Formats: sequence, C-alpha cells, structure tokens
Amino acid sequence: MRAVSTPPTESPSPSSSSSPSPSPPARRDAEATRAAILRAARYLLARNAHADITLKAVAERAGVSAPLILKYFGNKEALFARVMSFEADAEALLDAPLDALGRHMVRHVLVSQRERGADPLLRIAFAPLQGDHGDILRVNFRAQVVDRLAGRLPGPDAALRAELAVSTILGLGVMYGIARGTRLRDTPTETVVDRYGPTVQAHLDS
Repeated sequence: MRAVSTPPTESPSPSSSSSPSPSPPARRDAEATRAAILRAARYLLARNAHADITLKAVAERAGVSAPLILKYFGNKEALFARVMSFEADAEALLDAPLDALGRHMVRHVLVSQRERGADPLLRIAFAPLQGDHGDILRVNFRAQVVDRLAGRLPGPDAALRAELAVSTILGLGVMYGIARGTRLRDTPTETVVDRYGPTVQAHLDS
C-alpha cells in the first residue's frame, strides 16, 4: 500500500513589483475555511471511527455548512484522504537543521497543542479505531514521517533512531493532549523545550 500524498502546489510566478501583493480577501477566507474544516476533521478522527464521523459533525465543529465542505473537498472520502495524510504535518515538524531538530520538534508539538488545539502526529494513536482506514494512517505515518526523518539521519541505525525520536515526540503529545498532565500544561513552552529537546536530539545524533 502506498502513502496517500497531496500533490504539490505550483509556485506563483514572480511579480514585477518588488513587494508581493496581499492575497485577496476572498482567497484568504477560503484558505481559512479549508484549514478550519481540516482541523475539525482531524479532531474528530482522533476520537471517533471514520465510519461514525458525518459531514454534519465536521461542519458543526468547523462552524461551516456541510455543503461548503462538499464545495472545497468534493466528498467525505476526499476530505479524509487529506486528513489521513501526514505530509504537510511532517514538513512543518521536520523543518529545522538537524542539529536543532530535537528542540524544534518539541516546540512545534507544544505550540500546535497550545495555540491551535491540534497535534501534528497524535491521530496515529487512534489508528486501531479506524479499520482499513487505520492501515492507511499507519502506512502514511511510516512513509511520510518516520522514513522521511530516517532519510535525514547520518550514521548507523538511522531507521531505529528515527522511530525512537518520533516515539519520544508522540509521548509528549499523549501526555499533553490526552493525559492532560497538569505540570506539563502549566510549564512555559521554552522550559519544556530546554528539558525535553535534548532527549529527542539524543536519538537524532549519530
């Protein structure tokens, strides 16, 4: 089974002006709406079986109408194909130089949880709920997150070290988002980064 990926977007052509023009309000609104729908669908997928999630439930959580979801994504299966892909999440999670990646990964998980109410990886923990869709989640997770990270690691046992680093990050997400550890949630982000970042980095270093 191959990873489900989202085709890359085309880069805009250079503008003749020295400063880029702001996006039209309608385009910004559309992008914000799409993002809200995806967040809502990810939230529900992390707590419910795919078969039990309705477009109405996604729409209510996103604050939009169900027909608007169809306008942007076509149907439920197309929406959840996007949700079950980790490609965009992995790009943001791994967007740092290797020697600073452990701290970046910790910070990214905490900021995602605290500011956006979403964890970039945590929905993989609910794959057993999803039947065949759980298999898709697992394949995508391995290919788009773990294997992508392993490909960046020099030295021996890169695949194992990538799995251990991702496991460490998942543990942080579980403690914050599911167990709701009170000390962790009360501690400033950079304090946690200082304490936990080196633990993740130890697996990344050869």
